[in-house]
This record gives sequence, C-alpha cells and structure tokens, in this order.
Amino acid sequence: MNSTKGLTNIFEGKNVLVIGGTGSLGKTLIRRILTGEMGRPKRITVLSRDEAKQHYMRLDYLHRRVATDEIMYQNFQDLLQFRIGDVRDYATVLQAVRDVDIVIQAAALKQVPSCEYFPFEAVKTNIIGAQNLTRAVMEDHNSVETVVGISTDKACKPINVMGMTKAIMERIFVEANLRCSKSRFVCVRYGNVIASRGSVVPLFLDQIATGGPVTVTTRDMTRFLLSLDEAAETVFAAIRYALPGETYIPRVKAARIVDVAEVLINGRNIEMTFVGIRPGEKTHEIMVSEEEIYRTIERGGYYVICPLISELGSRPPEKQVLNGEYSSAEANLNRESLKQLLAPYLGDSIEQGILA
Repeated sequence: MNSTKGLTNIFEGKNVLVIGGTGSLGKTLIRRILTGEMGRPKRITVLSRDEAKQHYMRLDYLHRRVATDEIMYQNFQDLLQFRIGDVRDYATVLQAVRDVDIVIQAAALKQVPSCEYFPFEAVKTNIIGAQNLTRAVMEDHNSVETVVGISTDKACKPINVMGMTKAIMERIFVEANLRCSKSRFVCVRYGNVIASRGSVVPLFLDQIATGGPVTVTTRDMTRFLLSLDEAAETVFAAIRYALPGETYIPRVKAARIVDVAEVLINGRNIEMTFVGIRPGEKTHEIMVSEEEIYRTIERGGYYVICPLISELGSRPPEKQVLNGEYSSAEANLNRESLKQLLAPYLGDSIEQGILA
C-alpha cells in the first residue's frame, strides 16, 4: 500500500470541499484529512444531499472524544462544516466552491444495476454533476486550485451505464483544463473498494450472518480489491503530483470473487449459489485499456494515464510500462493472501478463529 510519505502539508491552510463527503470514500478522506497528517486545513466542507447521513456523521465525531481521537475530535470541532445540497444543482455547486482551494468530487450513482434501470438518473449525477462543477469553477473565476474527480475501473471500455457516465465524467474533467488555466482538473480511477457501501464483502458477510446462501455471480468473475485507505491515498497522491488532465490509478491486487466468498465462509456449512451476471456487469474489470497503455506512465508507485488532448502537453512515454491492458483477469491473490487482506473487515470474527 502506498503511504502518505511525501504528501506533507498538501492541505496546510487550504479550504477543502468534499462533494459526497458522507459516502464511504468521502468519510475516509475526511477522517484522514482531520488527523492533520498532511497539514492542517483552514476548513473542510461536506456537501451532500442526505441530511440523515450528515447528522450521524456529526454524532460519530462527537462520540470520538477519547484519548486516541482527541486531535481528530478537536479538528472536527474547529474545521468541519456541513452543507445540504446536490451536485445536480448548479446554483448549489456554485455557492459551495467559493473560496475553496481543493475540491474532491466523490458524489456518484455507482450501483451498476440501479444505473441500468434508471440510466438518466446516473447521467444527472455522474455527468451533469461533473459539468456543474467544472462550470462553477470556470465561471466564478474563484480560487480553486485543484479538482479531483473519482472515477472507476468500469469507465475503462465501459459496457454499463455507470461506466459510460463515469467515462464521460473523466473527459469533462480533462477538457476543463483547456478553459480554466487557473485550476487543475485530474481524476483517479480504481476498482472494488472492499468496505464501501454496497460492495461485495459486506454483502457476503451479511449473507453469512443470516446463514446463507452466499450469492456469487459466476465462478470466473474477478475484481480488483483495495481498501478505503488505499483509495484515499490515491486521491491524495493525485492532489500532490498529478498534472492537468492526468488520471491516477493504484497498483492493486485482484481476485476471483468465488475465492473471496470461500475465504469468508471458511469451511462453515453455508451454501454458495451462482446467480449469473447482473445487468451491466463484466466478468473482468480493466483499469488501463490496451488503447491507453501507449500514454501510460509510472509515477510514485501509481500508473498515470496522460490525457488524449494534445493541447495539454502530454507526450507518449519513452518507455512503455505496461505490455498489455491492466485487467483483473490476471487474478493474483491466493486464498492465504485473501485471508490477510480481508482480516481487518471481519472485526471480532478474527479473534474467534473464523479465519484461522
């Protein structure tokens, strides 16, 4: 896992806006920023549309006032603000970006089947939301230095609505660099975040807790797996090092989903059933396509895709760092490695010997 070494003070004295800050990634980003490990920001603002999630997020920090969390608690009291609003609404976004230095756009419709059944809802959040943000930064002539868009492996050779909308979001961010020289727009792209809401590991654990069955799509399906902290560190690296229009991609492991299920079941008498691929799903995910490898470089332990637009000054790398597409089909996590990777998400079950 990449560390925050070299990222010292990237948030020092900055006003930071996290759109979708009450989601799984947003909360992890804010928790890490509040520690002050990368500098103490001037202000952190959460913009999201769910008042209940904001309420419980406040309560969570209020209940953290113990010795080990004292710094984070004090920073929460001094620095963290909440705004109710939707990235779909331009006026809301325009107000939110004023006097902001760094924007992290983590709001999204990300559930693949939901986007298939409600495609235009995905368009409104993932595409129009991105356009609202870039427009607000450009038209307000404000102080925004860096905007980071959170993308997904599904944006690479997309076959589903979620991936298609995220692919367009990436291009909106890249193009925005041409019209707003004062600000830098970059993206990060990554795979399945293990502990995020709606991801496969929490689903399997819930199914196991109720006695099963554990539902697996197909025996061949693979996915990239990374922790929330690894996802957050990719964002931090992009803020520190990315050039305009670049997309940062973490180098992470991949596994067969059936192996993930079997590790979590761990020999218990729980049935596993195969239910087939859901609408819009791929068997394997790709983070760098064969078309993108010719403009992919390596920097600080990350793959970096340079922008297609020649005006942004990107040139083909002198040395090709990938010989083929970066795909989860090259699953490289065996059962023992999976046990180690999944251990932090099982809580007390580790002590009970469930993974022993």
